[in-house]
Amino acid sequence: MTELKKTPLYPLYKEFGAKTIDFGGWDMPVQFSGIKEEHEAVRKNAGIFDVSHMGEIIVKGKKSLDFLQKIMTNDFSKLKVGGALYTALCYENGGVVDDLLVYKLGEEEYFLVVNAANTEKDYDWITDHAIDDVSVENVSDQYVLIAIQGPNAQSILQKISKDTDLDDIGFFKFKQDVDLDGARALVSRTGYTGEGGFEIYCRPDDAEKLWRTLLENGKEEGIKPCGLGARDTLRFEAALPLYGQELSPEITPLEAGLGFAVKLNKEADFIGKDALKQQKEQGVERKIVGVEMIDRGIPRTGYKVFSGDNEIGYVTSGTQSPTLKKNIGLVLISSDYNEEGNEVEIEVRKKRLKAKIIQTPFYKRLKK
Repeated sequence: MTELKKTPLYPLYKEFGAKTIDFGGWDMPVQFSGIKEEHEAVRKNAGIFDVSHMGEIIVKGKKSLDFLQKIMTNDFSKLKVGGALYTALCYENGGVVDDLLVYKLGEEEYFLVVNAANTEKDYDWITDHAIDDVSVENVSDQYVLIAIQGPNAQSILQKISKDTDLDDIGFFKFKQDVDLDGARALVSRTGYTGEGGFEIYCRPDDAEKLWRTLLENGKEEGIKPCGLGARDTLRFEAALPLYGQELSPEITPLEAGLGFAVKLNKEADFIGKDALKQQKEQGVERKIVGVEMIDRGIPRTGYKVFSGDNEIGYVTSGTQSPTLKKNIGLVLISSDYNEEGNEVEIEVRKKRLKAKIIQTPFYKRLKK
């Protein structure tokens, strides 16, 4: 049996009460104090996550922009140094290799943050398509990624980033070499929870001290260490896609409702462009939409969705929403049935239960 990989923060898990699970080959905390408690902390106060299992890849060189334009769906031509973009790598058929964030570190240097279980696959995919004057390096072991999320995230982080005014870091913007109580880090205003907050990329040697410092400085603001369980319920309420569920080699970005990250009008012929263009022109035959249960029951991943006698799709993610206290799900169904208010049935333990199509995201934070 292959030994599970561990992040540099693993030695702290036991001290903070973590319950760990195998997540994509990593021994990761699913929870510390409890998923609902951690979820609520992020919605109302602040939470801190170890997401160092995510992969980091550097692409640099004279032709790095041309290269990204060729292999990714979004348009990087107007991205400035200090900015980030959400994008996808696609196969020729429009299915998704992975979804990722791309940070522009310099005029000829980009920092890619990919999903943990896909790191090696993504690296191989990128290097297989590499062009001259571009270098690709997997630097995942050089970074620890700590996310601090929630309404109080900024005030907590500001206490230890005295030389940097965090107000200067806009949404999907970042600063490099920020001093966080002695740790130098890349700090970006990004996240995966539907709340405001930051993601911090630091050196492994600085991670343990930084984790403790953030928790110590956030005590009064109600910060809690959070696991992947709460991260999943938080991203789900915000209808943020999870690779392997809302995105996959069989599900295109257009079917997943991510058309904003697919720039079909950019000049570059990116991989999958023809298939996605055809899909858009002909009309997307199935889409991911939200459902709320009418009957009692929870829509779980993989459950079948029906309209009358017709099987029209399946649940990609579902749970009882900790914030809304409702049983809700994301479903991939035929576009013929995706109108808001439509009633469908979800097969829960061989019994069909009523649900209705509702708007997403299920949760949207109130901006101050």
